[in-house]
Amino acid sequence: MNLRMILFAALLCYVVTASSNAADPNNSLPKVLVIGDSISIGYQKPLERILAGKAQVIHNRGNAQHTGYGVAHLDEWLGDTKWDVIHFNFGLHDLKYVDDEGKNTRSTKLGHIQIPVKAYRQNLAAIVRRLKQTHAHLIFALTTPFPDEPGGPLRHIADVGRYNEAALEIMKANDIEVDDLHRLVQPRLSELQQPDNVHFTGKGYEVLARQVADHILRALPKK
Repeated sequence: MNLRMILFAALLCYVVTASSNAADPNNSLPKVLVIGDSISIGYQKPLERILAGKAQVIHNRGNAQHTGYGVAHLDEWLGDTKWDVIHFNFGLHDLKYVDDEGKNTRSTKLGHIQIPVKAYRQNLAAIVRRLKQTHAHLIFALTTPFPDEPGGPLRHIADVGRYNEAALEIMKANDIEVDDLHRLVQPRLSELQQPDNVHFTGKGYEVLARQVADHILRALPKK
């Protein structure tokens, strides 16, 4: 392979990678954007399977992390696609503890909550304002529960309630549908969640995907 062919192949690889976050404009199915952290990444594949033939389901590239990161990257994730439905979530990364360099920590002395609830509320309100400009049907998913102080960066389960409460206030004020994933899995955590972890088992992600799919299906434009 000569140098020109190598450069062409590299460019093609870059274009494919760069455009992987966009919906196919030649596909007539409704376009659904999922924005979220590793929990949504976990249920993305079963969600795609459940909605196959009914909608294009695209996840934002990578992990949406916390609301500050979301504010900075939202335009990039939205792109030029006219989305019919946007299912979004923030919270799990906002309430975790990081040190002054932004690195995960389990120490309350060396660390602090990454995005305090007041800033979370402000960031989430800014995200909602931008998302409403798309005229897509918006669905916000509440942050899922976990055992108190699970492995990984420090997280307190009591903070989930505070952040979900703040999110609910914003969604109610903006007439945005809420997908209560917290209530869905709370009674079944030992069955659906990995031990000492915020993440779920394959079965857990399947359960989450089914409820997310139900909300999206009801929101899809009627033919």
